[in-house]
Amino acid sequence: MFPGNFAWGAATAAYQIEGGWQADGKGASIWDTFCHQGGRVLGDQSGDVSCNSYQLWNQDLDCIKQLGLTHYRLSFSWPRLLPDGTTGHVNQKGVRYYSRVIDDLLASGVTPMVTLYHFDLPQALQDQGGWTSPRIAGLFNSYAKFCFRTFGDRVKLWITINEPYVCAKLGHEDGVHAPGLKEPGTAAYLAGHNMLRAHAAAWHSYDSLYRAQQEGAVSLAINGDWLEPLRAGSGEDRAAAERCRAFTLGWFAWPLFVTGDYPEAMRSAVDAQSQKLGYNGGSRLPRFSEDEPAVLGTADFFALNYYTSRKVKAGGGGCGRMSMKADRDAEEVVDPSWPVCGVSWLAVVLPGLRNLLKYIKDAFGSPAVYITENGFSQTGPLQLEDEQRSGFYRDTLSEVAKAINEDGVDVRGYFAWSLMDNFEWADGFSVRFGLFHVDFADAKLPRTLYRSGREFAKMISTYK
Repeated sequence: MFPGNFAWGAATAAYQIEGGWQADGKGASIWDTFCHQGGRVLGDQSGDVSCNSYQLWNQDLDCIKQLGLTHYRLSFSWPRLLPDGTTGHVNQKGVRYYSRVIDDLLASGVTPMVTLYHFDLPQALQDQGGWTSPRIAGLFNSYAKFCFRTFGDRVKLWITINEPYVCAKLGHEDGVHAPGLKEPGTAAYLAGHNMLRAHAAAWHSYDSLYRAQQEGAVSLAINGDWLEPLRAGSGEDRAAAERCRAFTLGWFAWPLFVTGDYPEAMRSAVDAQSQKLGYNGGSRLPRFSEDEPAVLGTADFFALNYYTSRKVKAGGGGCGRMSMKADRDAEEVVDPSWPVCGVSWLAVVLPGLRNLLKYIKDAFGSPAVYITENGFSQTGPLQLEDEQRSGFYRDTLSEVAKAINEDGVDVRGYFAWSLMDNFEWADGFSVRFGLFHVDFADAKLPRTLYRSGREFAKMISTYK
């Protein structure tokens, strides 16, 4: 049903679980700043303490062992390792922390997958323009080379940047994630462009300097919904669904796997809207320079974060102002027959993952795929006997198995989001995705296995 070397994992991110925001020389991140400004996060909550994994790593390791995971995806906090974002000041206590985590995982028979950037940019670099500055690609490359050099003898699976779409749009267009910018129609495209430049530079550094000796693999984690036309017989809705796909998954996957540039449907839509609005500042969607490392081919596997699906209908973008919504000129809707779990955006559409995996196989040349995030949220009263989520994992893995065995998709692994309840960005602690519950009202932050965690562990022991 699953390949013998299939990666059975769970995922976390540094800012969401570590706490210790000022501990042992760590620098400030944009999420530290964003949360401390107040009014940005539900209940003015923050990741200052969160699960306190910085001090309670042994408990996290016990959770990993209890589940029987073969892989664990974690992220490094860039400002914990390099407080001002540059290699001019290395925080050795941060280096020792991550070395211990990696060594403990390997000693337990668990393979680490490390994400270099999961939303927590050093504030010192944001003060210099952050992801909208052209300098950021070189700074990220220096950070990546430091990590490859320091940890690459033990880490063989690398993700450079997690969900650049979310970082760009929510952080630079909508302002609901750090750094909280609202510059519609411009800043998100620039941030996304610089993230691709940064990723490509880091991949080429690994390829030329470290791959031969370390024998690892490097990719970029791309989030994507399954999108289909609202009216199957409507050519306009079909075109709108393709346009939405170009502006989300395609924004980052097309340059990596297909042409080295953005999807034509995306560029033509942006340029047409600019002309319509009389924008004379050149193309709002930047172009890659031939003088820089090529983007095409800089992914050793396809890292997919999938959560939900949408129906798409044409129109809905004509607001008369520059924005990404206006550029794509399409509206995404939730089918009322789809059950919604916890947060309003997360409609559970089990066939969507299989459909998306088939699309990736067909559109991007049958790459090896790791499902690097997928999960089911819980809000409201705590349910440790979370039968719905247990069923979700069981049914989802059935869809993944069909994609492998019936559709021929080369799926190499599945990482549940998340190992434990944590700080869910602007939703704070109101949303629970964990296989383990964390009691944030108790200063000891005890971890308790959900029923879904028990069931997930059974599935791993059955299939691996």
